[in-house]
Amino acid sequence: MSDQYLTIAEPCVGEFRDRGSKFLGYAFPVSGESDWQTHLEAVRKEHPKATHHCFAFRLGLDKNNYRANDDGEPSGTAGRPILGQIDSFGLTNVLIIVVRYFGGTLLGTSGLINAYRVCAADALEKAEIIEKTVEDFFLVTFDYAIMSNVMNAIKKLGLPMLEQDFGDLGKVKIAIPKSESADALFKLKAWVAGLRLEEALHLEKVEGMKIETIQANKP
Repeated sequence: MSDQYLTIAEPCVGEFRDRGSKFLGYAFPVSGESDWQTHLEAVRKEHPKATHHCFAFRLGLDKNNYRANDDGEPSGTAGRPILGQIDSFGLTNVLIIVVRYFGGTLLGTSGLINAYRVCAADALEKAEIIEKTVEDFFLVTFDYAIMSNVMNAIKKLGLPMLEQDFGDLGKVKIAIPKSESADALFKLKAWVAGLRLEEALHLEKVEGMKIETIQANKP
């Protein structure tokens, strides 16, 4: 599975009108269950007199975490069309809430599907779509006696050093794409210890160096 995924950079709003009904689409970048619930609650408070607050989201690299809610509209006429636009744009970690103010005229099944689809699409068309990488972050602490080995190994692996602290001990914060973490840490320990990879298969720790996971990310 790739560590890269497409999402939106920041919240954006779309709009659609049909026969007196007004639809407002709010698209948000989200990272988990609590995120979408917080945004939904906020939009409901902002539009307490709206007839419906329909929404859909998709989360995660595998895109298997999703939900589509019609909020009282006929089944399949709101949440699914909204989710369809998230998928059409190839996005994940995105929530779209479409607020409807009823204008007095029934739109019918096809009219509702079109309204929610177009409103969601309008919001995403206004968004900045970005590619993000899921990374894990580690703190490497080491004695100065092996500093050159540590720095050379990190450089050889091409890992970004996000922070450096040289006090009583050397400390470097590094980021590694999630799917590459295990292999990169294995090579880091082997090279710092001065071993060939086949010699380091059972190496658990390196004298004078400690590696701590400080943030294991989920997309």
